[in-house]
Amino acid sequence: MSKVLKIRKAPRKRRRKKRDRRAERRIGQPRLRVRLKDPFGKVLVLKRALTGIIGLATYPGLAIVNKMKVEGANHLLRLPKRNVLFISNHQTYYADVIALYHIFCSVKWKFRNINFPLYLLVPRVNSYYIAAEETMKESGILPKLFSYAGAVTVKRSWRYKGEDVRRGADFKAPEKIEKALGFGWVITFPQGTTTPEAPVQKGAASIIKAFNPLVVPVEIDGFRKAFGKKGLKLQKRGVRLSVKFKEPMRFGEDASIAEIHEFLENHILGEDDQAEQA
Repeated sequence: MSKVLKIRKAPRKRRRKKRDRRAERRIGQPRLRVRLKDPFGKVLVLKRALTGIIGLATYPGLAIVNKMKVEGANHLLRLPKRNVLFISNHQTYYADVIALYHIFCSVKWKFRNINFPLYLLVPRVNSYYIAAEETMKESGILPKLFSYAGAVTVKRSWRYKGEDVRRGADFKAPEKIEKALGFGWVITFPQGTTTPEAPVQKGAASIIKAFNPLVVPVEIDGFRKAFGKKGLKLQKRGVRLSVKFKEPMRFGEDASIAEIHEFLENHILGEDDQAEQA
């Protein structure tokens, strides 16, 4: 007769200890998480490649045909990776943003200017800029490419397709901007238009009050002379372009929207006056 083999189970306490040890080993081992998309669902590999291609295509206009001087890049080397808001005057639809993207990518490689385009091999992808929704939805491939590279689109309540209007505020905009700040650096143009001496809108002050980012004032000049307003076509060669980053600052919790708005007006409109005199 065949013998029946009985499998003896380990005592419950011993089995429980083994499970606990396995669980401890799993918890103790760090998991490598590779992020494939940004908070807006954009594929990071594609976004990186697109940023590099746009950078290569626009580099000659910024560094060869024209010369761009960068000041204050040392401030960027010490910035945190997230929750940083750059506030700048506005001169063109695309060239301003592209110039700042070049500098951001260069700083990632610890450069303080754009003289060495090696930074385009692995460009920075956690950069965003706030743009009018109707501008980025225009026909043509250029707005679509730039939009994928980091546009946070908002509906302007005071202007639409070059005309002054009055309509309700875009209630989705704060959520989008909060997402972008939570992932990286964000560029905003508080005037909301490229028109010289245009008034500063209160949206930027509201953003600063709501999310308390580290604020970096930026002063740009020369882009209106060198490039077309809506594209990247060179209008003039040999223009001295300048981008100046001022010392980062953070507003206190007691600062009111009116006080922040007043600071932005002094910063932005003061720069426009200096540019016109130059």
